[in-house]
Amino acid sequence: MHTPALYAAIDLGSNSFHMLVVQEVAGACRTLAKVKRKVRLAAGLNSDGCLDQAAMERGWDCLQLFAEQLQDVPTANIRIVGTATLRLATNIDVFLARAQAILGHPIQIISGEEEAGTIYEGVAWTSSGLGKRLVIDIGGASTELIIGQGACPQLLNSLHMGCVTWLNRHFADGKLNEHNFSQSISAAQRELAPVAAAYLKLGWQSCIGASGTVQAIQEIMIGQGENERITLGKLQRLKQQAIACGSLERLRLPGLQPERVPVFPPGLAILIALFDTLAIDSMVLAGGALREGLIYGMLGKRQECDAQERTADSLIARYQLDREQAERVRDTALRALSQVEQSLALNAVVANPILRWAAMLYELGLCIEYKQAPAHAAYIISHIDLPGFTHAQKQLLAALLLNQRDEFKLEPLRQQNALGFEQAMQLARLLRLAIILCLRRTRGTVPTFQLIAEGKTLTLTLPASWSRHHHLRASELAQEARRQTELGWPLIIREQQ
Repeated sequence: MHTPALYAAIDLGSNSFHMLVVQEVAGACRTLAKVKRKVRLAAGLNSDGCLDQAAMERGWDCLQLFAEQLQDVPTANIRIVGTATLRLATNIDVFLARAQAILGHPIQIISGEEEAGTIYEGVAWTSSGLGKRLVIDIGGASTELIIGQGACPQLLNSLHMGCVTWLNRHFADGKLNEHNFSQSISAAQRELAPVAAAYLKLGWQSCIGASGTVQAIQEIMIGQGENERITLGKLQRLKQQAIACGSLERLRLPGLQPERVPVFPPGLAILIALFDTLAIDSMVLAGGALREGLIYGMLGKRQECDAQERTADSLIARYQLDREQAERVRDTALRALSQVEQSLALNAVVANPILRWAAMLYELGLCIEYKQAPAHAAYIISHIDLPGFTHAQKQLLAALLLNQRDEFKLEPLRQQNALGFEQAMQLARLLRLAIILCLRRTRGTVPTFQLIAEGKTLTLTLPASWSRHHHLRASELAQEARRQTELGWPLIIREQQ
């Protein structure tokens, strides 16, 4: 039997060293191993540009961990790159000689522009979005800024600022006060000044963050009950919370991992400068970045469709779903949504794609068994890699799949933060109606219908005498109407006169 080949990407970053090992399965990459170690290489870069012995030792110790895993990966399927700190180090040959001996493979020190381009490729493969995207990656010693559309980067820059170097320059005394933050933000703004005009002129429709700093901020916001979308107002509130702690030693915020404490304040300051200088409205977390870009570069794949569509296609193939039925339910659900979208004031940017994928994947749980299929589907979605979907989108998708039939489970709809509870509830109602209308699983059997929304009341109008010829679906609709109405969400089923 053919065993799919393994691929490995190693990123020798200025803050952390990362290794990603994947296997290509059903047109998608299955993650087999992720290894990350805080090396803080940039902290060992002296004023003369030399890496000190302690930093190099930390790096070599980490690579010993990576070396064992690489033994199982074909040489042609391995790519190892070094970034900002290794670009700057004047004694790089000393580090590389031993590092390459440990790994048994060559290490490529990539330029800032190549790093930015590879980051964008990883984001394009793992994050969904339309139009131009601004991608930001705050590393340990550099920050990459890229505007691109689809798979093509259009404007790239790598700036000499990062969370480790800014820690050493502006928070070396360990104090979290207005002065240190102000100095750090101002320094980042000066670094941005020469390139800002070009980015503002080109413009973008969405902004994506692809770094540990952005992930840490998102985790803190979710820990504090906020949604996942980062704004300048939220960043300013986090700054004040950090200042209230007084020092790095006492910095404690819900959702902030202990290992990220030292580099969180400088990363936050850099992000505040970026939001302010580039007038960024909001940002979401990317699904991947440099390492994913390296992997997809080796696979030689062309990006022919949106990341969410590619992920859904992979799940449909992997779990052998009935695509024709899935598309029938999708088309019915989206037809219903189009009729009530304005009346319900739904957030179309979120609602339309999530309802679409919930309909396409509603039978996912059948790969385990029928009775608990909704729960199985929700579990799979909650625990599987879904490139192209943010954490909040995964939560909402899982909640909708859990609520596709039988009694409503309202708590997951309340706990997700992609949409408000009432909007999420309306999507669940539309999905359930679409599934019932498509029970025949045969082309041409979905009735023409009209759906009207007035407040919480939905009125579904079917062709005249339809129920007399479609007893099962009529019975299911009547039961669904009772179920929704008893919850305080009236559903009225009518037929044309």
